[in-house]
Amino acid sequence: MPPTPQPAEGPPHVEFEGVSKSYDQRTRAVDDLDLTVRRGEFLTLLGPSGSGKTTCLMMLAGFEAPTAGTIRIEGRRINDVPPRRRGIGMVFQNYALFPHMTVGGNLAFPLEVRGLDAAERRRRVDRALELVRLEGLAGRRPGQLSGGQQQRVAIARALVFEPELVLMDEPLGALDRRLREELQYEIRRIHADLGVTVLYVNHDQNEAMVMSDRVAVFRDGRIEQAASPEALYEEPERSFVARFIGENNRLAGRVAAVHNEICDVEVDGGIVRAFRVAPCGPGDRATLSIRPERVAIAPTPGLYTNEFDARVEDITFLGDHLRLRLDVCGRSDFIVKIPNMVGHGAVIEGDRVRVGWTPTDCRVLDPDDEEETP
Repeated sequence: MPPTPQPAEGPPHVEFEGVSKSYDQRTRAVDDLDLTVRRGEFLTLLGPSGSGKTTCLMMLAGFEAPTAGTIRIEGRRINDVPPRRRGIGMVFQNYALFPHMTVGGNLAFPLEVRGLDAAERRRRVDRALELVRLEGLAGRRPGQLSGGQQQRVAIARALVFEPELVLMDEPLGALDRRLREELQYEIRRIHADLGVTVLYVNHDQNEAMVMSDRVAVFRDGRIEQAASPEALYEEPERSFVARFIGENNRLAGRVAAVHNEICDVEVDGGIVRAFRVAPCGPGDRATLSIRPERVAIAPTPGLYTNEFDARVEDITFLGDHLRLRLDVCGRSDFIVKIPNMVGHGAVIEGDRVRVGWTPTDCRVLDPDDEEETP
């Protein structure tokens, strides 16, 4: 059973309690979900396609009904509340703008539906355009704008009626890399300026790491871990999270001994001493996880508890660092990253080298049943 996600600080804004969703009465797209989102938090729901993250967003928005469980906004059960009465701003990947209306008309529409007078509509439209830095474009139609500008209009429309909760479903997926990176920081700036609660669905881990206060990693309708981006990277609690977040080396083995928080794990090539995360005992299968940048090349003999002989299979130049692919501990895809410094040419393909790492940089996690045999 995955660990229960720990909420951020602050009062609860959104709560999922025992929420499940099945479309065919057999398979659960979302499976007994418990999740608390704090007021003002930027929470990203991250995971592969089909993991349940978008279904969660659609249930919160009111476009899907949960099969079981309760969803609350500010303590009020909303399972039976229609979408228009939930007061939620929505931003979609495809912009969903009205092509026959001007930018100003698109922004004014949700205000007209809510019965605001013309003066108040103009004030809020002007403020929303200023927030997304599109002042002076109220008279243009969506077709006259770039993709990035259209997405800014979509964001402005979601914010124009001043909701306290905004849902975003992969809003940057249709943009090129440069625009994506630009709008990532724009959305974070807007979030900081307004202090609204944001739930953001995404499958791009880099985007999630840049934008989020906290990330909930989904798999098969459940949350594997919910934590800050730094904690997910540095302290993964499960093999799937370690594999999904960032580049990561994995070694399969069996626990030989347990010394409080440190385990000795037998792998192909010897014994690795590592920090115990998953509950385990002697004889149990386990997966060792270590980040490429935590592995030292040619360390001073005896400096590291874990030291192994390796062969350099491949070297890739990536500007500020070199990516070395090694054959070590029975794996030919073991990655090490080293800074691009003067003298890096001392290591070439085919070299035999010594590598090392500390026990605290290597984590003992649950067996990774999806791990391919090297």
